[in-house]
Amino acid sequence: MTRLAKLLRRRARDTRIGWLIRRFWHMPSYVWRGYDSDLPWPRVTETIFNKHEPDKNSLLTFFDTRQDGKGIWKWKHYFPVYENHFHKFRGKEVNILEIGIYSGGSLEMWREYFGPKAHLYGVDIEPACRVYEADNVNVFIGDQGDRAFWRKFRQTVPGLDVVIDDGGHDPEQQVVTFEELLPIIRPGGVYVCEDLMGPFNRFACYVHGLGHKLNDKSLLMQFPDDNERRLVCGCTPFQSSIGSIHLYPFVTVVEVNFTKVMEFRAPKHGTQWQPHYDKFSLPEGCVRTKPASRRSARDSSASGRIARVVLAVKPLELIPHFQEWVRRNTVK
Repeated sequence: MTRLAKLLRRRARDTRIGWLIRRFWHMPSYVWRGYDSDLPWPRVTETIFNKHEPDKNSLLTFFDTRQDGKGIWKWKHYFPVYENHFHKFRGKEVNILEIGIYSGGSLEMWREYFGPKAHLYGVDIEPACRVYEADNVNVFIGDQGDRAFWRKFRQTVPGLDVVIDDGGHDPEQQVVTFEELLPIIRPGGVYVCEDLMGPFNRFACYVHGLGHKLNDKSLLMQFPDDNERRLVCGCTPFQSSIGSIHLYPFVTVVEVNFTKVMEFRAPKHGTQWQPHYDKFSLPEGCVRTKPASRRSARDSSASGRIARVVLAVKPLELIPHFQEWVRRNTVK
């Protein structure tokens, strides 16, 4: 690939055309590639969930010993997830919100687990759930898909450390709830959404979109004369706030940073280096490729390749007047 072709390829990737190609052509193809993959997955002789020691997970102990009283209905493989993300809040003054309190048993479980200093909030659409109010337990009745309800809720609750969404399980409700509550989650807080069942669940797809935001590199910079800051990527507002997104079977967890993160750094240490090229020293899009096959003069030109790739994206033909817009904006 010539220097001019590399430059044009980089320019094309940074245009609206390049963004459309990545979003509507490349990304769906890789989603299906992952979903349809049939790799030789690691063999596991016995799942740890079936051998879990009760003394190492008090939530599971509480659940397993609950034979009567207020009902609790949970997938058992959730309990290691709870322990992994919730243990840091035990015994502290924290605000816990559970959406979908059902028969009230899980509120008792959370109170037992987090301790007497925790303040519990419950949200349910069923007015009968008000009977579960108690000391340090407040119940709100409302529709989690109603943004007006959450605005009133935020005026009452100063901030949240843990959110457990086990409510209506409708993707639009889950998206609305996440968007309305994320701004009031305190530093180091955790957001859990449960029962995301079935492939291509819409809220799971929404979460995957958040994952792409977490991998944003639009503020990438290089400092060849400073090995401690050889490669630096400034954080977007989303990356500054969100520390991680975890995917488990049927459940996803979003964790908020304790402190605001301003940048990611990749220092370069050492004195002995292989002579091959440094991929980070090349402009975006300039990577080694296999020699191209012989084409016509027009197709072998950089502009011809860009136009040919853009116009070959069949799904985009569904967008009104898209091809006309492509022809007007493609490099001639």
